Amino acid sequence: MSTVKERLETIEQRVKEACERSGRSRDEVTIVAVTKSVSVERTKEVIDASCFHLAENRPNGFRNKVEALGTDERLTWHYIGNVQSRQVKQFIDEVDVIHSLSTESVAKQIDKRADRVVDCFVQMNVSGEASKSGLTEDEVVPFIEMLEQYSNIRVIGLMTMAPYDASEEDIRNVFVRLREQRDRIQEKQFEHAPCTQLSMGMSNDFEIAIEEGATHIRIGTALVGKESEEMK
Repeated sequence: MSTVKERLETIEQRVKEACERSGRSRDEVTIVAVTKSVSVERTKEVIDASCFHLAENRPNGFRNKVEALGTDERLTWHYIGNVQSRQVKQFIDEVDVIHSLSTESVAKQIDKRADRVVDCFVQMNVSGEASKSGLTEDEVVPFIEMLEQYSNIRVIGLMTMAPYDASEEDIRNVFVRLREQRDRIQEKQFEHAPCTQLSMGMSNDFEIAIEEGATHIRIGTALVGKESEEMK
């Protein structure tokens, strides 16, 4: 059974090769370790392997990990789950980046409860799947324009998820469309929404995402493994 460090080395090599194929620098891509389904102990292994961007998708899990590990100043905490407005107060004091902003009710709570400017990705549902949250391509620009009134929110980019079992062509198309939308927003030069980043790509499709411009890839199982199966 491979260790977290060994898995990270493999992922690093694949990231490097994807960057080379697309003429990008390795420094342009951040690996975000999705630790939502593993223990604090396994998360410590991720940190020991020198991966310092950690992501959780539920307030309780987020708080548990922060309380156990949050004194480590090397860490950057990402919230990647579907956010409900009533949950914002549970993690806003510690979170560094929110990847799933798509409603004004959540924006209001972030602005009200944050004591600083919070970096946010606006989530888009590019594929149109009913099971996924996020804005449509027609909704995203008006939504970002609306966010100007909330001074504690900075839109650093866009986020999406491609269909899990789609063809490479369809996955690539989702990522291309997100990048093109990002570029259109960048051209508007919103002060509150520089929108330079792209959060896209997971364990099964991160190489395609990098080739299409991802700046943040969210890697779960391929990096942290599945503890329950490993214990059998």
